[in-house]
Parts: sequence; structure tokens; C-alpha cells
Amino acid sequence: MALQIYNTMSRSKEVFVPQEPGKVKMYVCGPTVYGYMHIGNARPIIVFDMVRNYLEALGNEVRYLTNFTDVDDKMIRKAEEMNITVAEVADMFIAAYQEDLAGLGVKPATMNPRVTDSMDTIIGFIKELEEKGYAYENGGDVYYRTGKFSNYGKLSGQNLEELRFGIRVEVDSRKENQEDFVLWKAAKPGEVHWSSPWGEGRPGWHIECSAMVREYLGKTIDIHGGGEDLKFPHHECECAQTEALTGQPLSNYWMHNAFLNIGDEKMSKSLGNGLLVKDISARFKQGAIRYFMLSSHYRNPLNFTEEALQSAEKSVDRIALAEGNVKHRLELGKEEAAGEASPQITERLAAILGSFHARMQDDFNTPDAITAVFDWVSLANLTLADNHALNADLTALLKAFAEMNSVLRLTAEAEEEVASEEVERLIAERAEARKNKNWSRSDAIRDELNALGILLEDTPQGMRWRRK
Repeated sequence: MALQIYNTMSRSKEVFVPQEPGKVKMYVCGPTVYGYMHIGNARPIIVFDMVRNYLEALGNEVRYLTNFTDVDDKMIRKAEEMNITVAEVADMFIAAYQEDLAGLGVKPATMNPRVTDSMDTIIGFIKELEEKGYAYENGGDVYYRTGKFSNYGKLSGQNLEELRFGIRVEVDSRKENQEDFVLWKAAKPGEVHWSSPWGEGRPGWHIECSAMVREYLGKTIDIHGGGEDLKFPHHECECAQTEALTGQPLSNYWMHNAFLNIGDEKMSKSLGNGLLVKDISARFKQGAIRYFMLSSHYRNPLNFTEEALQSAEKSVDRIALAEGNVKHRLELGKEEAAGEASPQITERLAAILGSFHARMQDDFNTPDAITAVFDWVSLANLTLADNHALNADLTALLKAFAEMNSVLRLTAEAEEEVASEEVERLIAERAEARKNKNWSRSDAIRDELNALGILLEDTPQGMRWRRK
């Protein structure tokens, strides 16, 4: 098998071959940090976390960058509204963003470069474009000459001549052509600004990613990702800027996830302003949110509803229950030697993992990969029904599940939840109360554990607990 990725640039699936064997350079456009993360923003974050996880599962070392846009018009307005500095706005919402990532089970990026920390790099990039004739200054603003770059429009399929007749922005007399885009913006009175060869100002939006990619990853990267709304103009402008300067492709593979549609009006009412990740994470497990996001192929639109999340949570609970039951049975029999797994289990697990990887290598087909996870659940439950199941079989089951879950990160293991001393103490006290037939105390402890989010279950192998 070989991993195939749908490349937006070629509009076809291509076998993925990194520039350097075993190493992948990957860049995903990050947030403008002026507010809390909306659930729609969570889709690309989870999708490209999954992509990174799978590339690592294949044995690659992935250098994964996603930037923070920490100065722009929206941030300046937010700072004015809150009566604080732009830098304080950025710090506040970067911290909130990182909390949201943890709540989504997303691993930190290798690096999160900030625009404000990259100003010399950005200014230097613009100067090079100007020297090559791709940029010009007028009134303190600097613009990119789209007409000089003959391949402008190749990523998105836009035609420059058609664009000239379809400009939907206010006509700017400072531009040579209306489709030209800004690289550097002259500062207005009172705005945050930096010194440059063109006067006080700040960068345009598109230039920051081109400059950061070249600075931290090199002239050409392996994968550039983002939502399909970034394809044009943002990614198109990135291509034009970088390739005009280097003469090389910015990225060998371009990936874009489809939109997340909000399909249930009642949901917005039930959550108030709560189509925010922080609010949804408070109501649903991270595994449920990830399951929902990965239950549809990343290139297909996804409809977000309350019912869909509830269904996702039930599915994740079923997976987590099977995993927990296998762990519990294995713990009870830990004194037994593991030995070799039975041929039947070995064969079935090989088929399940083969199916999982075949689906993942077909452009990250997570819906069908999740089907393989449920094949594992069925096998786990069938094995547990045998009271004489080999510990080696149980160990093999957990190893296979961990291989799949390291990519999808659907269960509590991915959330790194561990038993606390307090939970274990209460469980031991409840067992003693039951032994002494102190049923009122036993019930009170069960209620206390329930309030802590701990669910007790009586199984044929004895009592076990799990988090709700």
C-alpha cells in the first residue's frame, strides 16, 4: 500500500512522496487570535491533527507548523473594544486557543510562529519581491503585481481576466490593477505599527504565511493545508508570492477540508452563543467531537447538529466500553504469562488493521477507517464472551486498538485520563461498606462518584469503573 493524497493543485489523488524520506514538512494556516474558537474552526484543526498523526504512524518525523496572526484589522478593533493593547488581545486568545486544542485532543504543533515575532522576515520578503519587480509602493502601501505572475489562479482555478471583471472590493486608485493585493499597509493614526523601508505600517494577511514557511521550513514544503475558504485568495496569493521569489513550488501537496455547516437552528438557541468550542467541549467528550468531525471524509461538507454530536458520543462510549472491558479483564489476569496470541485472533486483527490502513491510505478516508474500529469492537466483545480468553489475545487486541486510536484519538486513552487516588479510595471504601452490608453508605459513595463523573459497572469479572 502507498499513501495517496488528493492534491488540490493537480485536482487528483497522488502517491505521497516526501522530499526527504522519513521526514515531512507540513504547514497549516492558523487563527487570527481576536476571539474564541468557533466549532467551524475546529474541523481543519482536527483533520490536520489526524493527518499528522497518520504520517507519524507510518514512521515519519513530521515538522508541523501553524501560525498565529496576532495583528490585523480585526484585532485592532477588538483591542479598542476591550480597551487593551493588541498584544494583550493576542495573548488572551492564544491561551484560550491552546486550551481548546487540549479539549479537542489535538497535539501541540512543532512551532507556532507569530506575525509580530516575524516582522523582519516579512519585511525582508517584501523587499525581495520589490527588487524583482513583483511589488510596488504607493502612498506607504505596498502591493503585489498579480499580472506579472503568469500562473496566478492555478491553485484555485481562477482566471485573471475574469477576476478583473469580477472584483467585488471598492476600487483603490493606488493600485495599478484592482486584482493586485496588499503586502504592506501604511499605519493609520494611533494604530500599532512597525518601521519599514516604506514607512510605518504592518503586513498584509497573505504575506505572513509565505515568509514564515520559507523561514522555518524552507523554499518548498511537503504539505500545505487549510479550509477550502482559504484556497482563494489566501493560498493563491501565497503561491504567487513564494514562487515569484524562489522559482520553486511553495508546496508539493495542497490539502483543503470542506466546510462545516450549522444545520440545526435549535442548537444555537440551546447553546446561547455556544457554537464556541469551549462551550461544546463542556457538554461533550473530546472523543465525541473528534468522532463527529472524522465521521465524514474531510473533503465532504459536514452538517453540525445537536443530534449528530449525541450520536457520536454514544458511538465513542461503545468503543471506550469495549476497550475498558478488555483492559479490565487483562488486569484481573495479569499474573498469567501472556504467551502468543491465538491464530484466530492474530488473523482477525491483521484483517482489521489491514482494512484500517487501506482506508487511511486512500486520502485519509476516516469514515471507513472508523468502520474498522467497530470491527475491532465486535471482535473484542466476542473474545470477552469467552471466560477462558487468553491474556495474549487480550494484549493483542489492545495493541491493535492503540495503533488505530493513536491516529483517530477517540477514547479516554487519547485524553490521557488516569485513575486518581481519590477515586480509588472511594471505590475501596464502597467495597468495604458493601461487605459490611452498610447499604446507605455504599449508595452514598456511588452518588459521590457519580457526581465526579465516575460510572461503576458490575461485570462478570467483577466491578470496574470508567469516566462518563
